[in-house]
Amino acid sequence: MEGDGVRRHGHVPGENRAATKQPDTRGECGECDAFMDTGRQPLWQEEPAERTRMPDPVRTAAVRAVIIVALTLIQAMVAFLCTLAGSWYAFPAVLCTVASTVVATWGVLDVWVTRQVWIQRHGVRSQPSSTARELRRERRRARRQERRESRGGRSPVDRAAA
Repeated sequence: MEGDGVRRHGHVPGENRAATKQPDTRGECGECDAFMDTGRQPLWQEEPAERTRMPDPVRTAAVRAVIIVALTLIQAMVAFLCTLAGSWYAFPAVLCTVASTVVATWGVLDVWVTRQVWIQRHGVRSQPSSTARELRRERRRARRQERRESRGGRSPVDRAAA
């Protein structure tokens, strides 16, 4: 069997896989050939998660907060380096950094407050609850149908005369 030109185990780089009839599923670089027209399907398929877009006021506050925090970090680094160098600019830089830290904290809190206000004013759209909503609709239809059938057995009352 060894002399018939068919290798039973292992893979030689550059060899044609279809001609060798190899039982293993490893390719030249060790990757799995499950995706290569072998009739197998992958275990899972990745789908991008859909994220809803942030509301405009919240996005604006978030961008503003990121810019303020970035500038504060740059100021803190400048103050630290000036302190190490013994520069006269170290003291004013530290004072500016403390003030910027207060402003940056306000900016981050502004994002949170803006988000809460937007949710209170506009509500939240719940996408996954459609299944529960459908079940409630079916139950309502069933109750209405039962009421109609129960009224059908009794004598109808003329509402205009009553």
